[in-house]
Amino acid sequence: MKKLWLYKIVRPFITFLFKLIYHPKIIGSEFIPKKDGIVLAGNHTNNLDCLLLISSTKRNIHFLAKDSLCKGVKKYIFLNMGIIPVDRSKRNKEVMEVARNVLNNNGVIGIFPEGTINRTEDIIMPFKMGAVKMAYDTAKCIVPFAITGKYKPFINDLKIVFSKPYKINNDLIKENKLLSNKVTELLRRK
Repeated sequence: MKKLWLYKIVRPFITFLFKLIYHPKIIGSEFIPKKDGIVLAGNHTNNLDCLLLISSTKRNIHFLAKDSLCKGVKKYIFLNMGIIPVDRSKRNKEVMEVARNVLNNNGVIGIFPEGTINRTEDIIMPFKMGAVKMAYDTAKCIVPFAITGKYKPFINDLKIVFSKPYKINNDLIKENKLLSNKVTELLRRK
């Protein structure tokens, strides 16, 4: 598994600035295991969601993200921050293999199963299968999370809530719906 030297250097600064500017309320971070591999899966509201997750745990998170982030000069930065680039136009067996390797080495995968920022009026968009597939293939748990509020400086409106980790059974379609329901339930709690 790749060492995330840049991540380790910038995470404390990101966390400090993020908490100073947005004052996020972080609930349930104790559900993120300190050592075991885990999939963090939840809704996607803004490009800053990754920074909110980074600020929620001291663990290094490998995010699955669109491959356009890893082009040009940005490539060096994002790859050293642990981004796993995904070509969203096709199935990515290589990406799944990299993610499984991270999990099998007790790493953390951060994923937004909606696949993109939700700009609809729906509380949540349909989830893609990647999160449950990775968790099932590696026998690792998923920790659902929900992000609510707006990224407005000094407003104290932003919140992330984590739920208890749980294992995935072999009916991945049913499990994907269960994950979506768990995130929706967290969103409705506000």
